[in-house]
Amino acid sequence: MIPFTKIVRGLPATIPFVGPEAIERKSGHTFKLRLGANESAFGVSPLAAQAMQEAIGKASWYGDPEGFELRAALADHVGANMNEIVLGAGIDELLGVLVRMLIEPGMTVVTSLGAYPTFNYHVASQGGQLLTVPYKDDKEDLHSLLDAMYAASTPLVYLANPDNPMGTWHPAKAVQEFIDALPENTVLVLDEAYIEFAPDGTAPNIDTNDKRVVRMRTFSKAHGMAGARIGYAIANQEMIEGFSKIRNHFGVNRIAQVGALASLHDAAFAKGVVEEVARGRDEYARLAQDLGLSTVDSATNFVAIDMGGDGDKSRATLQVLQEQGVFVRMPGVAPLDRCIRVTVGRPDERSQFADIFTEVVDLNR
Repeated sequence: MIPFTKIVRGLPATIPFVGPEAIERKSGHTFKLRLGANESAFGVSPLAAQAMQEAIGKASWYGDPEGFELRAALADHVGANMNEIVLGAGIDELLGVLVRMLIEPGMTVVTSLGAYPTFNYHVASQGGQLLTVPYKDDKEDLHSLLDAMYAASTPLVYLANPDNPMGTWHPAKAVQEFIDALPENTVLVLDEAYIEFAPDGTAPNIDTNDKRVVRMRTFSKAHGMAGARIGYAIANQEMIEGFSKIRNHFGVNRIAQVGALASLHDAAFAKGVVEEVARGRDEYARLAQDLGLSTVDSATNFVAIDMGGDGDKSRATLQVLQEQGVFVRMPGVAPLDRCIRVTVGRPDERSQFADIFTEVVDLNR
């Protein structure tokens, strides 16, 4: 008998996401449109690509465990001290480290019902208990999250702004009011993976004097480096020191660090991606309208298309799209699951999706 811990023995054999590769292996067919994982369809910055290609020659070396150069550049970029920034293999790894730092078995953690499931996955792995709050009007309900925090005396709460899976967002003023109202001993993990796509006035000012807030950002979306696995957290120096006590110090590889640094210096590339994504969101909205459907306003690189009715219609649509070679996803809980979620692809991918989606909708009226 394998001597698993009590926590591991009690967990189901599951993963947060089934990847498109797994679906392809099961079906025996390759997707022609990969629009389900919110990856960037626009590649990486040419400067990043060149830097990473040059770094391959030193791939036999470990990456800088301090990530010194990138952290220094990020400090200038966000207006913080470099000792208030820590790198990780994407926000997913940073979430895991944060949960390990703060959660012990039996502790209650607050999040929104249907929000990013990888956070829940990490909480479960530590034996934490999730207290979930339903969305309100397709947005995370800030007031109800606060009520839940005070009722449960939780040490940790999760909020994504903009949100995944709906793409909705709260203005900076509302988020700051939420932060100001946090209990003294509660830490907010503010997931800002999609912040580059959001309107001005979405992100509150960064205040690392507030020990209750950990901001997390990534190079996976606007910078197109999802496969390189690199993200960062911004927080009070004392919190960052906590990360360094237990993080994987060689978890961010040399090539990723070099590429992220080059991409950070190529503001024009990221700006171009954001502008093209905005055009794509508008195209999806017009497509849905032409088909008698609607979309949820989005501040991300994806759009939630409301299929109407309950989740059964969305699941049926998702299945047919997969059979047609289109990989998309959908939210996992009602009433969010009335939608399918489609990543904004390149213009040619958007055109192909429009043709296939139109055919699918027309056949299933």
